[in-house]
Amino acid sequence: MNTTRTSLSLSTLSCLLCVLVFSVTISARPATFTQDFHVAWANDHIKQLQGGNAIQLVLDQNSGCGFASKNKYLFGKVSMKIKLIPGDSAGTVTAFYMNSDTDTRRDELDFEFLGNRTGQPYTVQTNVYAHGKGDREQRVNLWFDPAADFHTYSILWNHKHVVFAVDEIPIRVYKNNEAKGIPFPKFQPMGIYSTLWEADDWATRGGLEKIDWSKAPFYAYYKDFEIEGCPVPGPASCASNIKNWWEGPAYQQLSSIQARNYRWVRMNHVTYDYCTDKSRYPVTPPECIAGI
Repeated sequence: MNTTRTSLSLSTLSCLLCVLVFSVTISARPATFTQDFHVAWANDHIKQLQGGNAIQLVLDQNSGCGFASKNKYLFGKVSMKIKLIPGDSAGTVTAFYMNSDTDTRRDELDFEFLGNRTGQPYTVQTNVYAHGKGDREQRVNLWFDPAADFHTYSILWNHKHVVFAVDEIPIRVYKNNEAKGIPFPKFQPMGIYSTLWEADDWATRGGLEKIDWSKAPFYAYYKDFEIEGCPVPGPASCASNIKNWWEGPAYQQLSSIQARNYRWVRMNHVTYDYCTDKSRYPVTPPECIAGI
């Protein structure tokens, strides 16, 4: 503190009070894994690193593993830096997602990283469940090696849209088209989850490529967990507060740079879009017509 100042003005104190009040309605960014997450299954397959600032997930023939947030959140932004399984990762899935953990009308926002044979690109599959309806898969081949270093994967969720991003580059946007009768996840708080598991019945080339267990164990690494959102239970007014930064004008639509990057991804790296899969959907789903 500047030693030349001996007191604070009433206006400054008022501003500080506003900041303090605002901070209790919005979750702060977690400093360590142990503060905001817990092991969901296979505790012996998750190892904390750097004093809890990073973790290692392990998949072997005995088990995969997973972790989950201690709280649920309603709107906001969550992100993690992840370094995926190097080399031959075919048949494995590393997932980062949000889930309402409800049985019949589940809301869910998925990143699923589908392993591949050595030298082939990693595919990230996204999916959106709204009011229990899913089957909205899209797949993007990543334009870099996600096992060589950490990259940031984030989900922005507000009343206007959901944006999946990789290193702040949007790869998918799911818009709120409730006005056209299309469900949008906005009533149920969601927890944050991540898992590393065996899925060689479908993950790589539709299940044609199986896990090579001679390459096990498989490792994925996480760090820099960030959560900014309205925790539930918490102040009931938080989720509808238009002053939350993620509800601001800058986050209601993509910026011009984001839109350009988004078009680049869609034109060059999309390998599957349920909207154009006539074998599954002879009639185009209504959200695809409305623009997603």
